[in-house]
Amino acid sequence: MRKDNNIEIRENGKVLGVLLFYLFTFLPLSAQRVFTLQQLKDSALHNNIAVRNAQHGIDAAKEQRKEAFTKYFPNVSGTGLWFNANKGMAQTTITPSEVVPSDLATALATMLPAASLASLANPISVSMMKNGTIGALTAVQPVFAGGQIINGNKLAKVGEDVSRLQLQLSENEVEKTAEQYFWQLASLQEKMKTVEAVDTLLAGIHKDVDVAVRAGLAMRNDLLQVQLRQNDIQSQRLKLQNGISIVRLLLSQYCGLRDTSFVITYQSDVPSALLSRQDHNQALLGTAEYQLLGKQVEAANLQKKLAVGQNLPSVAVGAGYNYHNLLDNNHTFGMVFATVSVPISDWWGGSHAIKRRKIEYQQAQEQLEDNAELLKIRMQNAWNGVEESYQQLQLAKRSIEQAEENLRLNRDYYRAGTSRMSDLLEAQLLYQQTRDKHTDAYADYQNKLLEYKHAIGQ
Repeated sequence: MRKDNNIEIRENGKVLGVLLFYLFTFLPLSAQRVFTLQQLKDSALHNNIAVRNAQHGIDAAKEQRKEAFTKYFPNVSGTGLWFNANKGMAQTTITPSEVVPSDLATALATMLPAASLASLANPISVSMMKNGTIGALTAVQPVFAGGQIINGNKLAKVGEDVSRLQLQLSENEVEKTAEQYFWQLASLQEKMKTVEAVDTLLAGIHKDVDVAVRAGLAMRNDLLQVQLRQNDIQSQRLKLQNGISIVRLLLSQYCGLRDTSFVITYQSDVPSALLSRQDHNQALLGTAEYQLLGKQVEAANLQKKLAVGQNLPSVAVGAGYNYHNLLDNNHTFGMVFATVSVPISDWWGGSHAIKRRKIEYQQAQEQLEDNAELLKIRMQNAWNGVEESYQQLQLAKRSIEQAEENLRLNRDYYRAGTSRMSDLLEAQLLYQQTRDKHTDAYADYQNKLLEYKHAIGQ
């Protein structure tokens, strides 16, 4: 009798411990924040570093596009120069008698003395531009540049579009990861509910068997089997608690939450109908991956046009205002001009650059076609996963109903003395396994549904 009392005290102690754990764990639920799946995904998008980096990439691409647009306008430049040389940059020797015209020389001969006329034969040194200042303000407007300005602006716009598509891909990946963590946590919580239901069930069986043992209607070995199963449930509870704690930490860190004292809410109802299959050929056009491949083809084509334009003549017109005092006299003047630049020797290497760009353009086209097929295969594979997971979920739901009925019958048989405790515990274990399988099937269905939606660009 003392042993039975000890067993009862020990069981009451376990029940009290469980009650205290849930009291301290779930009492402050009113103070805990409750998050839906969409709220967690929004928080992850707001706080994830990959998304912020992709947004910075868009900002940089916008600035590059604006920079390319400025090439349409004149290029205005100002130049200033001051110099002081050790001697004049323009030096020469002049003999007056050699530069004076013959009729002037005859006139001077009658007017000047002989000594002065003789000095005209002596050379005179002339030095100019020893120091001075030069200034110029010039505006050059490109008229024709082989399409480089137009295609450069188009390429910058493609770069901005690519940055936006990369942001979309980053957001898709962040949402996918956050949702995977979410359903992993939901799965563990559902398994914890199963453990609690099984623990309640075993507590009822323990009570019935304990009464039967006291009355001499059951063997003590039956009670020990129930206690062993209860210990196993306690071990499972500890593992689930640790798993829930770790996944909650991961979800909190990924979504940028300040603490882990939060709970999630979700619909655990099994969908009554399978999601309708989308037209994969049509859905392909809306995926960010396919659009990104198209932008790569467009960029390769523009790069080819730029390579051609670099080897074409360029024409520009301009106007300028200039100043100098090279001859110790301030002098200003304006001018207009036109320039034509024709690459001649550059065609040697330029022709190979054009061929290289053409090959790259062809490669981009072939890659688009090949990856488009792979994307459609990915869609079909994801859809197959949705169909399979949905069927598995329906089977798991029916298995729970069958396991519940099997457990009820075995419990009735044991009470009637027509079944063994091992049969009842086996039915209990089967019931727990079917509920866990249903939980896993539901989480797998949600993940497969997530993969399909991402595959078709939703």
